[in-house]
Amino acid sequence: MSEILSAISAGLATASLLDRINLLLGLAGVWLMIRRSIWAFPLGLAAVAVQGVLFYQSRFYADAVLQVFFFVTLAWGWWHWAAEQTDAPSRPVQRLTARGWSLSLALGVVATVVWALALRAWTDAVMPWRDSFIAAFSVVAQFLQARRNLENWPFWIVVNAVAISAYWRADLAYTAFLYLLYLVLGIAGWRTWHRAASLGSAPSQS
Repeated sequence: MSEILSAISAGLATASLLDRINLLLGLAGVWLMIRRSIWAFPLGLAAVAVQGVLFYQSRFYADAVLQVFFFVTLAWGWWHWAAEQTDAPSRPVQRLTARGWSLSLALGVVATVVWALALRAWTDAVMPWRDSFIAAFSVVAQFLQARRNLENWPFWIVVNAVAISAYWRADLAYTAFLYLLYLVLGIAGWRTWHRAASLGSAPSQS
């Protein structure tokens, strides 16, 4: 346990200014999304922009490109929420239908397979299937979140759990710790949005 805490402390101490800004923006953005505040989107846009710069500087170009997808999805979500012009302090939660669940899972699986095969063919990625799973289902979760679908949270929880395991095995205790924070927030978000959905805030949506 002491070694784990030491690794986390070392990560915090050696993190660059951009790393710290990225962490603060990410945590603040998730907290606002749990509250269903539209201000989660501008913070999210800033967070993925910073994350993209960090990935590019580290020469993780595929991950940097992924931030472009997140940026576009967040921008669309911001427009989608603002276009409704609701006076409610927080936006209503919607549920996926069985068809929506099936479509989301199918798209995530297909994207994972295509992405992983491309990484294996054209790159020297160490764990192409894991990286592709995280990337593909992160995009699905981000899209569902922009639509205010309750089910975005279980997708995020699974993605974060896989990321924690992957970074832990790679001896990146600090990075695993960061994703653990996101996992905890994801569980809190799921509970909060589920409570709102149970109150009948909105009908199901595919």
